[in-house]
Amino acid sequence: MAERRADPSEASTFLEANRSVANVDLLISDANGIVRGKRVRRDVLKKVFRKGICLPGSIFGCDICGDTVEATGLGFDRGDSDDLCYPVPGTLGLTGWQSGADAQVIMTMYEADGTPFFADPRQVLTRVVDRLIAADLYPMIAVELEFYLLDREADTQGRPQPPRSPATGEREASTQVYGMAELDGYSAFLDEVDRLCRVQGVPADTAVAEYAPGQYEINLHHVANPLAACDQATLLKRIIKRSAERFGMDATFMAKPYMDRSGSGTHVHVSMLDSAGENIFADQDPAGSPRLKNAVAGLLEAMPESMAILAPNVNSFRRFQPGSFVPMTPCWGVNNRTTAVRIPAGDPGSRRIEHRVAGADANVYLVVAAVLAGMHYGIMEGLDPPPAVEGDAAGDGHQLPNSWLHAIQTFEAG
Repeated sequence: MAERRADPSEASTFLEANRSVANVDLLISDANGIVRGKRVRRDVLKKVFRKGICLPGSIFGCDICGDTVEATGLGFDRGDSDDLCYPVPGTLGLTGWQSGADAQVIMTMYEADGTPFFADPRQVLTRVVDRLIAADLYPMIAVELEFYLLDREADTQGRPQPPRSPATGEREASTQVYGMAELDGYSAFLDEVDRLCRVQGVPADTAVAEYAPGQYEINLHHVANPLAACDQATLLKRIIKRSAERFGMDATFMAKPYMDRSGSGTHVHVSMLDSAGENIFADQDPAGSPRLKNAVAGLLEAMPESMAILAPNVNSFRRFQPGSFVPMTPCWGVNNRTTAVRIPAGDPGSRRIEHRVAGADANVYLVVAAVLAGMHYGIMEGLDPPPAVEGDAAGDGHQLPNSWLHAIQTFEAG
């Protein structure tokens, strides 16, 4: 699925149709999923499409504070050299922001010889997708993102706190999961998210009040291109943050902003099509087809060494607690939200896998790459999973790495 370069005519057509556009943001996600890049004037955009634009490869070695981690070898060891970035075809569009750049385009990085830059998370995902396509496997992806809305002022002890409800003026303290009043109270914020998603072509279709005050989930509709699914999830995070700012709040995708409240995750739904467009996971059995079970087995086997990707920060591991709908062990189940891999209920023809381990703080390109790589491994090797778990999966089987250091050591040994 190695992507073609964007045609310069895309920029010309866009600028002709949008004469009021003054500035364009060039966006690229670092290893932490933080969006970096440049802002250019409209008259520079055609040149960007023709010749690319330089950015240092060290952006993929930045920590969450923006400092280059020299141990990555991407900083001084290579002279902090630049590499060329080119626009991703089809991602140029309007932003809909009230202020800032009028338009944006997603970029991806290449080496000097034109090969994909090895450390670009988007290119990592491309390599995994190419392996699947070579095996006549075509993943269909949907991403769900959980997040918190926060008051911009900390509480008296310096800790984060929920915002005051625009509807009542009161600070929420109860957990009203799936509460409609909680959606109504923040309808102006959610309406702004919806407006911006429509402008930016992000297929968000569902909002849910989650398990804590100020916690919400927004779901993206499934798409047949895993790279596009991750592009859309990246844009959705920006949309949520900008919308919160407009209404005097902050939005955070930190995995565990409150020690005593639910954590936030990134859930990935995957079905797998063949070249005829048929779902190879489809089966009358609620547990799915034999090849679905192969994919599950691969996911479970790869899960421990994937934890450094799925839980990339120290805070990430605070989310993994019993009774929190966050899996502690590599296990699977049918219509069971306590398991790491869930086979949702529904139409047999739409049978799919839901991967529930990653935190909301993880890089979505790398998460989906890890998920698809595990599924590919299981299918190609014909692996069989252990029995599906019924009931509460807490304590079932071997524990996943439960600390940052343990996850890194397991990743390095994998």
